[in-house]
Amino acid sequence: MNRPTIGVLALQGDVREHVAALAAAGADARPVRRPSELDAVDGLVIPGGESTTISKLADIFEMREPIDKRIADGMPVYGSCAGMIMLATEVLDGRADQRGFAGIDMTVRRNAFGRQVDSFEAPVEIAGVPGEPFHAVFIRAPWVERVGAAVQVIGKVTGGPAAERIVAVRQGNLLATSFHPELTGDLRVHAYFVELVRAA
Repeated sequence: MNRPTIGVLALQGDVREHVAALAAAGADARPVRRPSELDAVDGLVIPGGESTTISKLADIFEMREPIDKRIADGMPVYGSCAGMIMLATEVLDGRADQRGFAGIDMTVRRNAFGRQVDSFEAPVEIAGVPGEPFHAVFIRAPWVERVGAAVQVIGKVTGGPAAERIVAVRQGNLLATSFHPELTGDLRVHAYFVELVRAA
């Protein structure tokens, strides 16, 4: 599997940017909106956007059960920002009717870094991603407050008021970051996920 086929959940959020970054990192990337399209991919990205909207649309487009099943079967999934919230088993400050895919045993705090005006950028060292610290862009981002025994913490903010906050995790074939690597032009996180899909 030289170029794995990776879908980007195209219900809401920055889908185009992820498709472009995955393609540049060596994958055949395509938007996924329907269960039949999900069947045709080796891995899935859940993009940043609005987690409550993605949650509602997952039900409307009948994507929730198919994604739950593929996650249970071991399909690699990467969630960025809202995608991280969608992969968490517990969400603080979420809406009561909000349901995610609960793949990673972690507690995340929604909008932990504040509202849109509190968006910021910071260096993050990511285990398994070579080179200098990743220049991470946080936009109304969550952070991780608790991880289970099976979860690897692979990235924390290194400086500033958010120093030591957990912002990147991995559990088996599931990867999540609270920042937006698709907005930076740095393909290392996408390349890491493409390799994860190849290995699976």
